[in-house]
Amino acid sequence: MISQEGPATCQREVDLPLGQIVSTPGAINALAKASQSGAELINRHRRGDWGEVASGDWALNDRALIDGDRVLSAYRLKDGTKIWIITESDRSVTTLLLPDEY
Repeated sequence: MISQEGPATCQREVDLPLGQIVSTPGAINALAKASQSGAELINRHRRGDWGEVASGDWALNDRALIDGDRVLSAYRLKDGTKIWIITESDRSVTTLLLPDEY
């Protein structure tokens, strides 16, 4: 599912509802280890910058904004650790997690 970066350079006017924001223990530890806050990644996700997802997955995320499906973004932390952000289809919760915690 994760591969190369999508069209992140385009200007977007997206404001994805996030619901409650939660994080797994692995994501919390990874962010701390990288001395990084999840806020920047959450803001990218909210604005429609899906990060390092394949172009097909980027298009599925864009379509999910209309259809109300689940949205998944993928980013790399400063130390190279991959982190995912998933907003559920009902927009009730957004989770930061490591791919192996899925």
